[in-house]
Amino acid sequence: MTIDGDTAKLLAFMDSHGIDASAQVSRGWASIGAIIVDASLQRRQNYAATVKPRVDALVVAWPDAKTTSGFRKRLATGTLSEVIDWPSPGRLAQIDDLTCVFEDQGIETVEELRATLTDPATRPVFREALAGVRHVSPKTLDYIDSLSGLATGDAIDVRIRRVAEAAGIEGTSYANMSAVIRAAADSRGWRAGDLDAALWHFRVEGAPESST
Repeated sequence: MTIDGDTAKLLAFMDSHGIDASAQVSRGWASIGAIIVDASLQRRQNYAATVKPRVDALVVAWPDAKTTSGFRKRLATGTLSEVIDWPSPGRLAQIDDLTCVFEDQGIETVEELRATLTDPATRPVFREALAGVRHVSPKTLDYIDSLSGLATGDAIDVRIRRVAEAAGIEGTSYANMSAVIRAAADSRGWRAGDLDAALWHFRVEGAPESST
């Protein structure tokens, strides 16, 4: 099936189920610490049950983690695992490594993060640095766009693939679905990030609560 054919299937499914992507929806956080923790925990985890409650706890317990320097000071206390109730050292190491990238790139606030991601000169440099961190995939890079509040990107996960499968799309690879979402958004005058969010929030009937 071509991109155009898959795009038509997705749009037909959305129309038949009343899925509206015209509203501007943000999936982001106003805290650098929250963005880094969310991006690190989301891999192969149930978002509603596992990831979001832990990020919410971080935001409440560490309000000064809104900035990269504030987050670093909190990390230095060695109490992150208790704050987010996460003992596994692998994810904690990834959080530290991502924080180092933010520091090296001079990104202190979410506003500066968005500016870096929307500047054609700095975006590829920053994303290349992030990609050097273990377990940071193309999906994670696009997910950080969404977490920063940008609506220009998409992050294809299990939830979106289930919608695609329900729409009759067979090719649910990251590359194909990213192209389909962008084509569908362009055809309706939507922002790709808003379409991504609308699909992510839609619950496929009969499907279990999915992980990211």
